[in-house]
Amino acid sequence: MASSIGNEKSVNPVLRISQLDALELNKALEQLVWSQFTSCFHGFKPGVLAHFEPEVKAFLCLILWKFTIYSKNATVGQSILNIQYKNNLSQTEKYQPLSKHQKLWYLIFTVGGRWLEERCYDLFSNRQQQSFCKIKSCISFGSGLFKLCGLVNFLIFLRKGSFATLTERILGIRSVFCKPQSVRQIGFEYMNRELLWHGFAEFLIYLLPLVNVQKLKLKISSWCLPIAGLSNSENTLAAQGRECSLCGEWPTMPHTIGCPHVFCYYCIKSNFLFDMYFTCPKCGSEVHSIQPLRYKIEMTELRV
Repeated sequence: MASSIGNEKSVNPVLRISQLDALELNKALEQLVWSQFTSCFHGFKPGVLAHFEPEVKAFLCLILWKFTIYSKNATVGQSILNIQYKNNLSQTEKYQPLSKHQKLWYLIFTVGGRWLEERCYDLFSNRQQQSFCKIKSCISFGSGLFKLCGLVNFLIFLRKGSFATLTERILGIRSVFCKPQSVRQIGFEYMNRELLWHGFAEFLIYLLPLVNVQKLKLKISSWCLPIAGLSNSENTLAAQGRECSLCGEWPTMPHTIGCPHVFCYYCIKSNFLFDMYFTCPKCGSEVHSIQPLRYKIEMTELRV
């Protein structure tokens, strides 16, 4: 009695999102196996697997099929999500595993169909004979028709949630839970913390472009320099034209902005182009016009 109740509970239908997650996990596993397999041939001549790629992929998928569908009636993605296939053609409501014919046809549809499409495309891509062109067109038409039927099946699946793929509908296999689902205790502390930090980061990304960092830095430096007791000496040097008020070096092509301080041409020009409201970091004067220095500086003063 207990086993029959367990079997009846195990045929509960699976949510659509769980079936789609299982399909995505299967695709990710196939890509991972293929990438791990191709990494073994990095030391060989490039293109060594190009001529046999459809066969190698089919062989790897055959191995996966042997240890998943054939052995456990479930793919790897379904096993992770506590899902397995049920023979939907059986008359009883209890769980019935897949028959050998269903497993074999599942292999033919999933692995054989993909191999046939890839290999036939390679065989008939460079053939110009009329017979080969007809075969290629027939295969292309059949592949397109199959994909169209798959699209229609997917729309029906979104409506009813029974068969996620066309292969499942044709073979009469359905996804069910392996064990009764229990209520999970979920803690939302981590999720709340992540949402808080994401919201704070988005706020900073929105706020930072509105802040003139360059002007703020110059304003802070103008406040800090007088406190350090260096303003008198620096102003004297700047007034004599020996030091750029921005970079602190000997001014290259010295220019002024209307105040007694001197700037390198490239320093003042780049800062003014970056900020049209640029002010002198020493005295806070606005840029009226960038003019070259009126008096000449003797090069002998550089050695003083």
